[in-house]
Amino acid sequence: MEITSGPFFTTSSGLIDSVDKKLMVVLRDGRKLIGTLRSFDQFANLVLQDTIERIYVGNCYGDIPRGIFLIRGENVVLLGEIDLDKEERTNLREIPVEEVLVAQREEMEAKQRLEKIRSRVLHEQGFCVDNSQNDLY
Repeated sequence: MEITSGPFFTTSSGLIDSVDKKLMVVLRDGRKLIGTLRSFDQFANLVLQDTIERIYVGNCYGDIPRGIFLIRGENVVLLGEIDLDKEERTNLREIPVEEVLVAQREEMEAKQRLEKIRSRVLHEQGFCVDNSQNDLY
């Protein structure tokens, strides 16, 4: 459904057109799930079928099959329909899950090292850097 055509609902009733379509859901914890929307309720709780968890590292990705997935509505940050034609023409390459998990761990460790350096520099300049890893809500 295009935003320019007809009314655009921001409540869970706006999901009616997305049932039986392939969606990507980004969760609050940063995970990205791809699956077919089978059902939802008034709280925007979602049921995805044939769900995969996709992990991106650089220009590579790996897919972990998850099956049927129930998502609590308050954990959804972003929800969007996947264009099946464009999905095939991406510049990303798929690699085995084991490799992407190792690359993800290395990327996280590098980010943590940089964050530690940044926190130390800020602390030396008198800034408080507590709760930098919390979402604060």
